[in-house]
Amino acid sequence: MTFNPSIKRLLREYKYMKELEDSSISAGPISDSDLTQWEACIIGPPGTPYADGIFKLAIKFPPDYPFKPPKVTFKTRIYHSNIHNCSICLDILKNNWSPALTIEKVLISITSLLNDQNADDPLFRQAAYDFKENREEFNRIAREWTRKYASPDRVDKNNSDEQEE
Repeated sequence: MTFNPSIKRLLREYKYMKELEDSSISAGPISDSDLTQWEACIIGPPGTPYADGIFKLAIKFPPDYPFKPPKVTFKTRIYHSNIHNCSICLDILKNNWSPALTIEKVLISITSLLNDQNADDPLFRQAAYDFKENREEFNRIAREWTRKYASPDRVDKNNSDEQEE
């Protein structure tokens, strides 16, 4: 059986992700019959309002992956300047994509975004305003949303419909 280069790459990345020892990120296909649709999880980094939250993401790979970036969206609601209504503002998922990047590197970059958001280039203006003007209020809301939407007992109930507000 022969696979196109995109599927070969996805198989290699899936194998790597299964063997990955970093327990703060995980990813894999939703079903064995479609390697282009994945689900990922990121554990919120310590020392942030997202700490210990379990954030689910959907990953859709284009037919010409890795030459084009995957479409990555949050399934779990999050209060963040650069994440809103499922969308993520991250340069490597757009103009700065490189075929050398892997899903592991994408997930690490998203985790880094949770540590260090860019409120000067926001998707979610209210979160950016709170982040810049009232950090205490921002942290309170972000912790509340993490508890409400990303706690282990809630994570399976989350879906993209909860992103609206």
